Amino acid sequence: MRKLYVLLLGLLLAWQATPAHAADNGSWSVYPVASKIAARPYFYLSADPGQTLTDKVAVQNRTGAPLTFRLYAADAYNTARDGGFAVRTVTERMRGIGAWAKPARSRITVPAHRTVTVPFTLRVPDGAEPGDHPGAIVALDEHVAPGSGRVALGVQRAVGARVYLRVGGPALPALSVGQVHISHHQPLIPGLGAGTATVSYTLHNTGNVTLDPRVELKVRGLFGRRLLDRELTRVPSELLPGQRVRLTETWRGAPQLDRADVTLTASAPGTRQSASASFLALPWLVVMLVSVAGVAVGALLVRARRGRVRRSVRGRPSARVRPTPSRPRSSPSARP
Repeated sequence: MRKLYVLLLGLLLAWQATPAHAADNGSWSVYPVASKIAARPYFYLSADPGQTLTDKVAVQNRTGAPLTFRLYAADAYNTARDGGFAVRTVTERMRGIGAWAKPARSRITVPAHRTVTVPFTLRVPDGAEPGDHPGAIVALDEHVAPGSGRVALGVQRAVGARVYLRVGGPALPALSVGQVHISHHQPLIPGLGAGTATVSYTLHNTGNVTLDPRVELKVRGLFGRRLLDRELTRVPSELLPGQRVRLTETWRGAPQLDRADVTLTASAPGTRQSASASFLALPWLVVMLVSVAGVAVGALLVRARRGRVRRSVRGRPSARVRPTPSRPRSSPSARP
């Protein structure tokens, strides 16, 4: 059967203990060339609209054979799965760093155990919006390693050095939280096992600077009883401008019989917002019994109503039928 190759692009952007805290995948590293003062883990740049910057990126080959890379600039975004830092692929449309930064060479070959340094130019357009514009300089191995089987999966790898660009102008931090939804799960029989609730919500960076949000979860039961106070940990540490992520939090030990009010409060320096939702916790056994009782009561009411209707019909006096008066029959006239 003809093989179908699926491109899996892994952009490894977390830095490790390699030169200048490079982004690294074990085979090659990408990192900023050290400045005169110290090594840099990432590119931290600032510019005004219309300004042009120049810098250098280093690509190190850590294998025993030469490697050829496609070198390009890319915009960054938050992944939908967990809000992690990721960058666009070379075929996607770029609007920020990916459109403004241009390496001096688009393809490079790095000999075994050697490093190649490439300058790049970053031209900020006159109409660039103020605030943060994150991205990366990416070294992409264009070789696709084939897989096996009827549908072969190919793997294409890339490593990028992060670029944090701040364009001059007013910094406007703004964060919103919303679309709160609660899914409640509990055992069939009360007391046999613990209840579990899943709280899902959306975080949206509506400002123009990168945020490190803090999210607090509070749950109150009937009469204001405190059921839960928790600071959530599965929150992206870098929520990029304009990005929206959908997150979930599992609450084990949720009540099995209660009415709960859930409040999520998201905050970052200069911004704070809350959103709420409620849910009613009822054991499945109680729900079933109430449903069965409701059906039984409904059937009894219908039956009783039908009985009243029949008794009413039987007790109603029947209407007398009056005979229709007949015209008198004329007697035959006597003949003379």
